[in-house]
Amino acid sequence: MADEDQGQERTEQATPKRREEAREKGQVAVSREIASAVVLGASLIYFYFGSGRLIGGVTEIMRTAFRDSGHTLITQQNIQTMALSLVYKVFLLIFPLLLAVFVAGFLANVLQVGLVFSSEALQPKLSKIDPIKGMKRLFSLRSLVELAKSLFKISVVGLIAYLMIVRELPGLLPLADQSTWGMLVFMGRVSFRIMMMTCCVLLILALLDYLYQRWEFEKSIRMSRQEIKEEFKHTEGDPLVKSRIKRLQRDIARKRMMAGIPKADVVITNPTHLAVAIRYDQDNMNAPVVVAKGAGYLAKKIRMVAAENQIPIVENKPVARVLYKIANIGDTIPADLYRAVAEILAYVYRLKEKSAMA
Repeated sequence: MADEDQGQERTEQATPKRREEAREKGQVAVSREIASAVVLGASLIYFYFGSGRLIGGVTEIMRTAFRDSGHTLITQQNIQTMALSLVYKVFLLIFPLLLAVFVAGFLANVLQVGLVFSSEALQPKLSKIDPIKGMKRLFSLRSLVELAKSLFKISVVGLIAYLMIVRELPGLLPLADQSTWGMLVFMGRVSFRIMMMTCCVLLILALLDYLYQRWEFEKSIRMSRQEIKEEFKHTEGDPLVKSRIKRLQRDIARKRMMAGIPKADVVITNPTHLAVAIRYDQDNMNAPVVVAKGAGYLAKKIRMVAAENQIPIVENKPVARVLYKIANIGDTIPADLYRAVAEILAYVYRLKEKSAMA
């Protein structure tokens, strides 16, 4: 890469173009831990409000299965029918849970990175099956960080479960006098508390992981100054080429301007530093038009072309300065200068009449 070739480090923030290219490739800052924590939280919320429905549904499915099995002939057709019916009932029972999990996972990812569609991650690459690169990825810093996060999560979850169970130990002895349903209620309550506490801790860890993923992503897309220069050349164009194009455009405009000087009626000068050529056609123009203007060397060229084509040159410093400053080539003169320019044109027309009479 450019920074490797020239020994430059990636110290600059990524440009919008680099970020867009990374997004198109599916490279975004996303934390899987947030999706896991949100999915777990959605499942717990669903079980909290829909556990009665689930238990009732499972009970009804089991009751129906046991009732029908006693007076149903065991044939291949009957077994297939019962199996399909059982699968259909179980699917209808857990479909709301699956939907809640899907929506939670989808929203968790969309809120992190928005809608990203990239097929590049699905394209087969030989580098993915390269054993050498595979070993490098296995023992890379990212892999070690992921391993450390997994071990830390397991330790935290185990510690929470241990503390919660120790806290509930005094309630285990009275269970001997409870009914089966009472035992199940106690176990469900303790399990829900453990899962709820685990979900809260995992959510905090997920937020920290998201900040880490953002930092790592920003670090991975950093650019060297040379890369920024190269990108600027590709997007905005090579500065040398652009300057040459602008120079050619100025030359073309200058030649076009010089071609219009022979049609001018008068050239107003400063007397040497500025020159402005004026043309006025009474039949086709409402006001005089600036056909050429220039300063320094260009003003000298305008005076030379005017002299070659016998265009009158009139010295008027205020008018020349104002016209050069506020009027562009092809513009009509400002209304404030109508009187002054009219006097100059009248003077030029009188000179032409005297020359014609002579």
